[in-house]
Formats: sequence, C-alpha cells, structure tokens
Amino acid sequence: MQLSTEFKNKVVAALLEARKKFGGSDAAFAKQYDINGSVYSQIKNGKDLDGLLRDTQWLQMGRELGVTIGERKWNMVRTEVFNTIEEEVIFCKENSKSRILVDDTDLGKTFTAKHLSKAIDNCFYVDCSQAKTKQHFVRSLAKVIGVDNNGKFVDVKANIKYYLQLLERPVIIIDEAGDLDYGAFLELKEFWNATENSCGWYMMGADGLRAYLTRGIKNQKVGFREIFSRYGNKYGRVTPVDNNERISFYRTLLTQVVKANATNGVNVSEIVNKCLAKDSEGHIGGLRRAESLLLLSTQKQSA
Repeated sequence: MQLSTEFKNKVVAALLEARKKFGGSDAAFAKQYDINGSVYSQIKNGKDLDGLLRDTQWLQMGRELGVTIGERKWNMVRTEVFNTIEEEVIFCKENSKSRILVDDTDLGKTFTAKHLSKAIDNCFYVDCSQAKTKQHFVRSLAKVIGVDNNGKFVDVKANIKYYLQLLERPVIIIDEAGDLDYGAFLELKEFWNATENSCGWYMMGADGLRAYLTRGIKNQKVGFREIFSRYGNKYGRVTPVDNNERISFYRTLLTQVVKANATNGVNVSEIVNKCLAKDSEGHIGGLRRAESLLLLSTQKQSA
C-alpha cells in the first residue's frame, strides 16, 4: 500500500494543530507520536515529506490523530451531554480536581472526550478498553502526555508523575475506566496522590464502571474506597431517571445530532422515532443506531 501525498498532508495539518494544545516541548510532543524531535522539526518547518517517515509511522500518526480519507464525517453538536462533559473537564483542569461520570452508553461521551482532548490545552485522553492491564495502561498514559514509555516500568511511572506536575494545568480523561483490571485501576490512586493539586482527572464509563466500583467497595478491596473518595464520592450523570423526562432527553439529543448530519430530504422525525422505540430489554436506541439509520436513509435517497 502506497500512501498518498494528500493523506500525509492531512496528517501534518492535524499534527501541527495538535501541537498548539500541548504545553510541553517539541521533543515531548514528538514522543506522543513515536517520532524523534529532529523529524518533527523538519515537518514543522515544511520540509519535503518523501522518505521522512515509514508508511507505518504515517498510518499510526493518522490513526492517533483521527485523520481519515473519503470517510463520512460526523458533525460535532453541542448537546447537553457535550456541554456537561466539557464543563466538568474544564472544572477539573482549572482546579486540579477529579470527577466521575457514569451514564448510558451511546450518548456521545467518547466522541466528546476525544474532541476535548484536541480542543483544550494539555487535555489528554486514554481509552482503557485498549489499555486494560497495568503495564499497558501506564505506558499508554506516558505516550499520550509525551513521556518516553519504553524504559523500566518504575521509571516510566516516576516520569509521568514528575511531568504532570511540570505541565500547566493538565487534565487526564480516563474513558471506559471499568475495563481496567485491578492492578491497573490501583494506579489511578497512585497517580492521583502524586499529582494532587497539580493535575485534573476525569473518569468516564457506563453501568459497568458503577458496578465495578460498587462491588470493589462492598467487598472492601484495597484502593476502591480511596479512589472513589478522591474522585468526588459520587457518580455524575446527564440522563434523567424519570422515564418521561428520559424519553424527552433522548428525543432532543437524537434530533440535534441527526439534523446536524442529515442531507436534504432525510426524514429526521422518522429516524428519531425509530431510535426511541425500545427493544425487547427496554433500551432506547442511541447515537450509533441513529447513525446507522441515517446512513440507510441517505443511501436510499441516492439509489
């Protein structure tokens, strides 16, 4: 496979945009994407891209920066979910505090978190569903903040703690936190202790995270009560509990997002109503179902 110049240029544009939101050095920024400082310097200065990096490196950077070619772009909408997460992440960042959000799946939590990690200075995102073990989680965290993640494990951890205290008001979004194994989960307490009043932390997940924490606290497993305390001693949520309010909330959410992404002629109300029709287990269809229905509707129009 030969990568096009168009793809490489899009990666470069995304890379330079990401640099604006990173408060560390160029060398530390380059480490986030597994390239050395001299290569980044050449990219920044507009040098010829041919032969500068291997195709596998371009692909890795493109994946991590969310660069796509010829794929459907999902327009960002300031839903209540988006605004709530943004407000809480900024609070955690500016005050070096920690919070937990536990809510339904398919609300756009991950989409929002990834967007914020690109839009807010020194805001970093870790997907725990892709880094479940202690080693993988710690080294993934090191990579996203720009610390060398290939050294001795104890040194990598020490460097993370030190570097987070050097950055200006960093905040770490820990997504899918319920996927972390026990050893990895305990690292959250250690990092919090080492960066108290220096770094904000925002943990997100669905019912699995709530069950994981509740079970750990009930069984008096070491660390669970302490972690819950450090993250505010309560679960935040956006969706209402009352059934009628819940349906109204979902109707607004779905309508906003479908409208923003629909082409002319698409029946927005029909798509929203199909999503609101509960399945056999009483679950309402969320944004992924809305996207699928929207794609089907668009394809029918084009046929």
